[in-house]
Amino acid sequence: MRIDILTLFPEMCERVFNESITGRAIKNGLISINAVDIRAYAEPQRKSRVDDAPYGGGSGMIMQAEPIARCFEDVWRKSAGENSADGMPEKPYFIYMSPAGSVLTQEKVKELSKKPHLVLLCGHYEGVDERVIEEYIDEEISIGDYVLTGGEMPALVLSDAVARMIDGVLSSEEAVSGESHYNGLLEHPQYTRPPVWRGREVPEVLLSGHHANIKKWQREQSLIKTYKRRPDLFYKADISDAEREFAENQEKTD
Repeated sequence: MRIDILTLFPEMCERVFNESITGRAIKNGLISINAVDIRAYAEPQRKSRVDDAPYGGGSGMIMQAEPIARCFEDVWRKSAGENSADGMPEKPYFIYMSPAGSVLTQEKVKELSKKPHLVLLCGHYEGVDERVIEEYIDEEISIGDYVLTGGEMPALVLSDAVARMIDGVLSSEEAVSGESHYNGLLEHPQYTRPPVWRGREVPEVLLSGHHANIKKWQREQSLIKTYKRRPDLFYKADISDAEREFAENQEKTD
């Protein structure tokens, strides 16, 4: 998979995605993530300036359509497998990271991880010219109902979430499937050495070596945790009536 992040601050993005699990995945050739500087596509006479005052008045500046379009078209043109009749490969899936977009979920992450090439547009200032959205954008995505300075951090969040879904990025399938939100539930509590820390003991079942009992405990704890902390997720999760009743009854006995 390939992800291109169109941004005014490529170095900010590169510092993040070249570290940790994502950085290792890039080095191992499992995923390609690139930060592309929109300023490089500005009109020559504007000397890398890519914004202007909004028509109709108002505070702030608006990112211009043409530099963004040139940047996207160049990334599109250079995509792997350029062999179509008109000289252009298949259009990458183009996402605008916007507070007006639909909120990112794990289901959306799974969907996006199946696409071969994502391009993420990072807005800045007061946003981007609506015409470039109308012309090229396939989807607008937000990471929450709040406003940030720019789209770089949301783009990095999306890139990280998608990268983790690519085969081989994590050590095993279980490392993904047991995590919070993957199956609609929050992850069960986790513990490591020492077995007693400041008077708090690790649950005995986890030290038993009985794998079936451990799996049962983990599932139960996941149900309870989701019910208590995120009931909105709990009642949407694909769980049995017996599991739903079990979690609800825990609150009565606590």
